[in-house]
Amino acid sequence: MMSDNPEQKPKIAVALSYDPEKDSAPRVVATGRGEIAEQILSIARQNQVPIRDDTALADALAQVDLNQVIPPELYAVVAEVLAFVYRVRNKKLNL
Repeated sequence: MMSDNPEQKPKIAVALSYDPEKDSAPRVVATGRGEIAEQILSIARQNQVPIRDDTALADALAQVDLNQVIPPELYAVVAEVLAFVYRVRNKKLNL
């Protein structure tokens, strides 16, 4: 995702958390650009958290304050991300 092209925007990463028993919607728990984004991705990989590459969604989610639930206009696209995560986790469990 990163490029040597100086005109390209720095990498962005956003981490979501969702506990349906506590949260009304997923919440943003980390966000960062450049080196911070790389750290977020590294931590996710170390913890075997599925990663989805979607710059437009990450840009939108980065506008949400930390520890706040996502806005309703992002529910549908984040639902797709959660479905992706569940599919990835189920594949790993069925190996």
